[in-house]
Parts: sequence; structure tokens; C-alpha cells
Amino acid sequence: MADTVLSKAVIGHEGVTKKLGLVIGGSLFIAMAAQVSFGWPVPMSLQTLAILIVGLTFGSQLGLATLVTYLGYGAMGLPVFANGASGAALMGPTAGFLYGFVAMAFLAGLAVEKGLARGVVSTAAVAMAISALLYVPGLAWPALVMGKTMPELWAGWMAPFLLGDAVKAVIAAMVVWGGWKALQARKG
Repeated sequence: MADTVLSKAVIGHEGVTKKLGLVIGGSLFIAMAAQVSFGWPVPMSLQTLAILIVGLTFGSQLGLATLVTYLGYGAMGLPVFANGASGAALMGPTAGFLYGFVAMAFLAGLAVEKGLARGVVSTAAVAMAISALLYVPGLAWPALVMGKTMPELWAGWMAPFLLGDAVKAVIAAMVVWGGWKALQARKG
């Protein structure tokens, strides 16, 4: 694998048109995934799964640009966030997660570029670690804005999502690794 980023290996990143296509397509993919939710009593969306796939596939710079574009859609009032939310969510109790998504995509891409995510196991481990880091801004925001304590936030805002986030991290790793294997088979 001469290229470290799957999207570059498949279509290249030369030219503004390709980059713009990836950013727009990736941000729409995340917006659609954000509308798919499951679980009870705390529903989970597929938003973080899509963000990990974008970051691991696009690399740090295009991953970052994709997430900034995604947040821009929401800021313009488009219902792209989970459950059809838009601009108001950027100041609401889950805003820390939304802003943390930018770092999530960037770090996933950076991990691939630095060679930390080479196989399905290392990619899954990196994705899980990055998913865990998302809780830093995700929990800091409501702690500051709403005056919640960390134990309150742990019980209601983090604990219900840990297993789901681990599963989504493994799925993202399998999707990206499967893409690499398909590319190798096509070239081989």
C-alpha cells in the first residue's frame, strides 16, 4: 500500500474537484448516518460510525474539512444533526460532541497517515481510543454550560454509549480494512 489513505489510493486527491467531491459526499454521508438511530432508553445514531469511516478513509485534512462542512450545514439551519437537529444544537447540551467530531475525524485521519492504523486490530484500537476522547469536549460542554457534575454526566451521558461506541469503532475499522483488501484484490 503505497498510499496511506484509502480515498487517495482509490481516486487520488489531486485537483480541487476531487477534494470538493469527497468533502461534500462525506458530509452528506455523515448527515444521513446521523438520522439513523436505534436503542432504548437512550437512542444512538450512526453519526460517529460515519465520522470514523470518513476520518480513516479521507485522512486528517480532508476529514477535518468534511466535518467543518457538516457543522456548517447545521449552522445554516439544515437538519443534518441527530434527530433532524440543526443550528440550535451548536449551542445546546450536546454541542461539545458536535465540535469534538471535528477533532475525531482529524485524529482518525492523522492516525492512518502516521501508520498507527495499519491492520484491522490496530485500526479498531485507534478508533476506540478516538471515540473515548470524544467524551472530553462532549462532557466538558454541559459541565460548563449546565453546571452538571462529572458523576451525573458519566451516568447519563457517557455510560449508556460506551458499548455502542466500541462496536461502531470496530465496524469502522472493518469497513476501512475491507476497502483496502478489496483494492488489493482488484490490483492483484
